[in-house]
Amino acid sequence: MARIKRAVNAAKKRRKIFKLAKGYWGAKSKLYRAASEQVMKSMAYAYVGRKLKKREYRRLWIARINAGARICGTNYSKLIHGLKVAGVEVNRKVLADLAITDMNAFNELCNVANKALEQ
Repeated sequence: MARIKRAVNAAKKRRKIFKLAKGYWGAKSKLYRAASEQVMKSMAYAYVGRKLKKREYRRLWIARINAGARICGTNYSKLIHGLKVAGVEVNRKVLADLAITDMNAFNELCNVANKALEQ
């Protein structure tokens, strides 16, 4: 049976880790074991961060919609419920953008929501 030589594969593996660890401080970018541990940790943080980012943006959109709704004389929950009753399908990202950039359009949506709640 032929013996297995891993020199090329091992070098590729190390090179991949060092490429991911570029910019880390001290041994974390110079020594393989430290770099490998830090890269694994960083990947875990990045995975969690991608999930948290979605939550953070939703919170931001809700805060902006609530601020705009209060200017129009209602609040966030009544606005969302009214839009749902009226059959207006517009997501929170677009609503938040309207609250900031086009207050007239946002005000019209508030009026539609209020009329739907009155009926």
